[in-house]
Amino acid sequence: MAVRVGVIGGGQLARMMIAPAVELGLEISVLAEAEGMSAQLAATRVGDYRDLETVRAFANEVDVITFDHEHVPQEVLRALVADGIAVHPGPDALQFAQDKLAMRARLAELGIPQPDWARAAEPSQLQEFLDEHGGRAVVKTPRGGYDGKGVRVVSDAADAADWFARLEPGDALLVEELVPFVRELAQQVARRPSGQAVVYPVVETVQRDGVCAEVIAPAPGGNEKLEEVAARIGLQIADGLGVTGMLAVELFETDDERILVNELAMRPHNSGHWSQDGAVTSQFEQHLRAVADLPLGDPSPRSSWTVMVNILGGPSDADLMGRVPAALAAAPSAKVHTYGKDPRPGRKVGHVNIVGDDLDDIVYEARSAASRFD
Repeated sequence: MAVRVGVIGGGQLARMMIAPAVELGLEISVLAEAEGMSAQLAATRVGDYRDLETVRAFANEVDVITFDHEHVPQEVLRALVADGIAVHPGPDALQFAQDKLAMRARLAELGIPQPDWARAAEPSQLQEFLDEHGGRAVVKTPRGGYDGKGVRVVSDAADAADWFARLEPGDALLVEELVPFVRELAQQVARRPSGQAVVYPVVETVQRDGVCAEVIAPAPGGNEKLEEVAARIGLQIADGLGVTGMLAVELFETDDERILVNELAMRPHNSGHWSQDGAVTSQFEQHLRAVADLPLGDPSPRSSWTVMVNILGGPSDADLMGRVPAALAAAPSAKVHTYGKDPRPGRKVGHVNIVGDDLDDIVYEARSAASRFD
């Protein structure tokens, strides 16, 4: 009998799990937040992922639960585990992707290199940190931020006054040093419940306005030391936190060749979209293998380089699908992946992958194809 995988969240990550699930002989179901979401092809239920009874009813129809996002409340997750339902990643691991303060504290316990940080429950604590770190710092809301949301660079405690005003008793903001990095990297690891783990090549990510715009795999200018350090960090985090499924570790590379952990995601991640066309086993297939506790696939690249360029929004009345022919004409080797989303400026609505041996050529072609959707 086929293993039944239930994905909570109907976004593009769930959508991109559908094809590999079919190829692996798995049954896949999706609990979508609303009708017409990206993963509507597999949406067997529509409901609120924050409501225990809704999630419990969905979970009782499958063999294992996994996620399109990290926002399912801990009390819901722990109730599923108490019911005997397999949840991957489990709540003990997922809490560190849900709460950045908890993540920082746990990574410190594990001895993982990361920026200087502190808990700031009141403006005076933020100001003290600023005074000790050159007058500028990064402030983050511990929960809910993504794609640049919930992140600010500040030079005075007053710059975060509105966030402090909204804190509940006992809550705090996360404040981090402003790292003088030379580039951003990402390391992906897959780990199954039995403990087997595999490592993908470390990649370079390019952010624009807080959103990942491009990924180059593997990271250009890499060397054996960089690859070893990034892989070791990824594996140590996956093992230390008990992650099951895909783990993405966002990294800073500094000018003195240090590697520092920025953030974590415990699911397929934008930095791994290149693997759909550029790796022997895509991150989506790998995540399904891991959560179903199947032997993990080969993460090796298929070619020298893969470039991923995100398709970000466009006019709200844009006919995205009508622009696919122009994109393919501009770059015949391009693989265009669309998310079934209505466009709006800055919104991730798809991405383009190109694989090849000449990095300059495929960067140009990928950008050219993606530009047809502007």
